[in-house]
Amino acid sequence: MTAESLHEVTFPNESREYREARNELLLAERELRRQLERVAAQRRSLPLGGEATEDYAFEEVGLLNGPAATAKPVKFSELFGDKTTLIAYSFMYGPEMAEACPSCTSILDGLDGESRHVNQRASFVVIAKSPPARIREHARTRGWTDLRLLSSAKNTYNAHYRGENQKAEQTPALNVFTKRDGKIFHSWCSELMFVASDQGQDPRHVDLIWPLWHLLDATPDGRGTDWRPTLKY
Repeated sequence: MTAESLHEVTFPNESREYREARNELLLAERELRRQLERVAAQRRSLPLGGEATEDYAFEEVGLLNGPAATAKPVKFSELFGDKTTLIAYSFMYGPEMAEACPSCTSILDGLDGESRHVNQRASFVVIAKSPPARIREHARTRGWTDLRLLSSAKNTYNAHYRGENQKAEQTPALNVFTKRDGKIFHSWCSELMFVASDQGQDPRHVDLIWPLWHLLDATPDGRGTDWRPTLKY
């Protein structure tokens, strides 16, 4: 199929040069869509990963749109609720950090609104190593209301599932777990962050859940090479 026969839509005053170049890009975008589908299918077909070595004890921050409350203990196994899949994002906000990671915060700014949709299909939680009160205060300043926030300050989850490195420096890992016959198994981690990036590229291991970059990638100037989101503008 030729690029010209993909569709008949045009826009006001566009040149033939633009349409020819746009059609070539459209072919590339279609192939990218196909590749995304192939990778997603390959990800879904992974065999079970390792069984969790313990039923980690977290401290849950509590409802963000309600009154402040004492953090309550919650076990790893309880996070699934009535779902068989758990998505857990490790948020870079350790007790030694002066402030929360701006990039993680940017991601969670968007996911706060999406979380209620995600939770229709899979349980979704956000895990940080700071004490619960500190996590809650950051969430309050951002206006988050729906994220389920957990503190891992008193367990080893971060070290086991790459929410920190061997120096205890926080890292932004996305992990997926599945529950089978009462046992919890690791399914997938955003391991692309451990693979050397091409020259001039960031790891981009969590870009698929970060709408900021997808919007900027659609612009003539792109995402740029030195701009990053900040906590305040």
